Amino acid sequence: MNKFSRRGFTLGALAAASVTAACGNGVNSTGGAKIDARVDATLMELYNRYPATQELAAKSSGMLVMPLITEAGFGFGGGYGRGALRVGGTSVDYYSSAKGSFGLQIGVQQFAHVLFFMNDESLLKFRRSEGWAAGADIEYAFSDLGENLRADTTTVTSPVVAVIFGQAGLMVGATLEGIKYTRIIP
Repeated sequence: MNKFSRRGFTLGALAAASVTAACGNGVNSTGGAKIDARVDATLMELYNRYPATQELAAKSSGMLVMPLITEAGFGFGGGYGRGALRVGGTSVDYYSSAKGSFGLQIGVQQFAHVLFFMNDESLLKFRRSEGWAAGADIEYAFSDLGENLRADTTTVTSPVVAVIFGQAGLMVGATLEGIKYTRIIP
């Protein structure tokens, strides 16, 4: 005899909802337009707050714009966001970012970031990968401390430059973490 419980029902409903949500193929979807609108607003804010980033954008081969990353942690942590890869000012692909962390941490925060691919090789490597993990080849140019960002020789010789800005919330602790970018169909 089958015995149903609220927990079993809830888990089954969540699993069904997850499968249904994952089956979207993007046909007749407005997801791309929503992401593009958020990317446009994020770039406008970036250029208004930090005008020197326009020069960095002009020198880059492409940029991955993640308008909103939300992360939370209590021992274990995670984060998620969606954005667009722009080449020549046009969105050519859409990506999600998933972030995991472990360590002494507590809190919730949101932020935006832009990855500037400073040469064709780094952009091609990113686009050809199954899922690209941020690693040692990224130069973190900036956090939201009112510093002045310049596209100097150090910055433009790095294969990828990350600009992080617009932080809100508070995350405290020391963690080991990684972030992975995966192409999506919005």
